[in-house]
Amino acid sequence: MSRRPPPKDRAKPDRQRDARAHEARARDAGAGSGRPHPAQGGRGDSPRGPFRAPSAEVVTLYGAHAVREALTSGRRKLLALYATETALPRIADLARAAGLEPRLVEARDLTRHLGEEAVHQGLMLEARPLPEADIADIETRSGVVLALDQITDPHNVGAILRTACAYGVDALIVTERHSPDFTGVLAKAASGALEHVTIVSVVNLARALDQLRDRGFSVIGLDSEGAEPIETIPLSRPLALVLGAEGKGLRRLTRERCDLVARLDLPGPIKSLNVSNACAATLTVVQLRLRAAQD
Repeated sequence: MSRRPPPKDRAKPDRQRDARAHEARARDAGAGSGRPHPAQGGRGDSPRGPFRAPSAEVVTLYGAHAVREALTSGRRKLLALYATETALPRIADLARAAGLEPRLVEARDLTRHLGEEAVHQGLMLEARPLPEADIADIETRSGVVLALDQITDPHNVGAILRTACAYGVDALIVTERHSPDFTGVLAKAASGALEHVTIVSVVNLARALDQLRDRGFSVIGLDSEGAEPIETIPLSRPLALVLGAEGKGLRRLTRERCDLVARLDLPGPIKSLNVSNACAATLTVVQLRLRAAQD
């Protein structure tokens, strides 16, 4: 017959559990406040450590460019900034100007939270999503917008967004479904452009293109099988360029809403490009032609 453990031994695990629960509550309280809070990087910690879980109300941005632009653009509410000791000097002044006290963490804590493939450069920002925008909110400064027909790869969309920002595109239109989240990987690939380009998410792309046409936009689809080269078709502002997903291209209803479907003529043996590269090449041609027409 086994001996019953003394009462004090039975109580010991309860005290340990209570202590762990107290530490977890303290970490959660620190993560929600503006006070500095070092991450707990030792073995046995929660996989998420002091960080918030991504949700519809919390987006995670990482990498020097994405974090820096979010701190300076003033377009979103900032919640918490995490930095390694090495990365902190690069961001300290901007964080102070934005009213944030950076929280020192170890690089391994960020990697554990974001994943091994995330190139975080020792910086991570938690923030609210950008304000929602509608077709009516698009301001035609350059007179060019991009519309993406169910392009789902975050690296491609991020690269397109970076190109759109560099070329001064007024807005990027995406579909609510079959589009990546505008956070994390996409924001890193966009290299800060996410904070500067108006993003319009629509339920029905065909209807959105009709709305653009009602506002005076010409709508040009881009497809490797387009009837005419983009270099020769008539172009005028305001202009909407529509890009289709790799492989599938433009969907039927999208194609039907285009005034013209053009191709990008390539001199080499390969006649198609990755969609983000095709976007950059097309915008180069379009901007040169629009500028020449204006002169």
